[in-house]
Amino acid sequence: MFMIEQIIFIICLASVGYIAYKRIRRIIQNIRLGKDEVIKDNPSQRWQNTLLIAFGQKKMFDRPLVGLMHFVIYVGFLIINIEVLEIIIDGIAGTHRLFAPILGGFYTFLINFFEFLAVGVIVVCAIFLIRRNILRVKRLHARELTKWPLTDANLILTFEILLMLAFLTWNASDTVLRERGVEHYNIAGIGSFWFSGILSSLFEGWNTTTLIVYERFAWWFHILGILGFGIYVTYSKHLHIAMAFPNTYFARLLPKGEMRNMPVVTKEVRLMLGLPETTNGSSDTSVSPESADATPGRFGAKDINDLSWKNLMDAYSCTECGRCTSECPANITGKLLSPRKIMMDTRDRMEEVGQQIESGKEAFTDGKSLLDNYITREELLACTTCNACVEVCPVSISPLDIILELRRYMIMEESSAPGSWNAMFSNEENNMAPWKFSPSDRFNWADQLKSGQ
Repeated sequence: MFMIEQIIFIICLASVGYIAYKRIRRIIQNIRLGKDEVIKDNPSQRWQNTLLIAFGQKKMFDRPLVGLMHFVIYVGFLIINIEVLEIIIDGIAGTHRLFAPILGGFYTFLINFFEFLAVGVIVVCAIFLIRRNILRVKRLHARELTKWPLTDANLILTFEILLMLAFLTWNASDTVLRERGVEHYNIAGIGSFWFSGILSSLFEGWNTTTLIVYERFAWWFHILGILGFGIYVTYSKHLHIAMAFPNTYFARLLPKGEMRNMPVVTKEVRLMLGLPETTNGSSDTSVSPESADATPGRFGAKDINDLSWKNLMDAYSCTECGRCTSECPANITGKLLSPRKIMMDTRDRMEEVGQQIESGKEAFTDGKSLLDNYITREELLACTTCNACVEVCPVSISPLDIILELRRYMIMEESSAPGSWNAMFSNEENNMAPWKFSPSDRFNWADQLKSGQ
């Protein structure tokens, strides 16, 4: 029986590995649809940000209670899955609790710690389900969270509860089999487990055959569930579990209020002013100097291939938590803009183009574009560029970068800015200020104040 299990397990493991490989390759290729961007500056600061923000969940604790609950799930996910290594080795080799004789009493401590985290994950996931479906927290029920995003979140939370219950009941049934001295389960040196020890009383009245069947079911459900979860998250918003770390590392280090200039435009301006062409010394080190020598295909961005690969990585890293939207002043005042929707739309467009490429079609020939077909002009014009969305994002995403690139296309390629904006641009060009008066009259108000007028 165990030989057959080994063969089935190896086939399942290989199949999951192949599917995951294809999906990860597709995600990487989708991100590479974006333009090149060189990000090599300040590696020490980038590693520090990754440790504090991605690993340490620093920004999550801006809202302490939710941050603590999320931290429980995060730690539980990372640490409990250490046990997956033993399960995989057992599945391939046909062994049972391979590490128990090696680690001795420390093995018992580890399993007890894993069970403690599993109970914590169950409790927190249940609370999150209540917040979403009974309390209906406002930011978790915005217009962009249609049927699938809502279902996605509930599926993940429910599945995590089931995986943890399978883990606990597997340990409980295994404990009873070990106490009965059943062959293959009779491993000496393993102490009692805290939580599954309580649950083991539920299995004591079962006959041995039924108990073995359930133990095998719980074992298979737990490991196949984790492997299936690994594939599912690559199609889900929960891809942020993996993407948060590289996305935080490559996040912008510029001051939040500093907007990046287009290198080719900067070059022309410097030439007009008689300044050196080089971009060395610029505070924007994320743009390569060589890119300033290229003739742009277009100003700004109309579709995802006009954005940088970092913008596209941002989209895959979005957790859909809605913190950006809940802090957006435009959204708060009832305007159409939602920074979360900007990231979701960018990801959806990437997936659509990726599917076209996978089916053998030429990319970007479907007559659609990110601008207009996914993100409306009304949304873009509502943005005040206040950077609240960037500041609050727990994984250092910048919806503002995408908004600015799409607006640049509207204004520089299509000349479709609102009339009030065009008047401001004209005043900036002629008067070096947004207002329509000569620079020489700029301080007339002070003269009038002195004269008492």
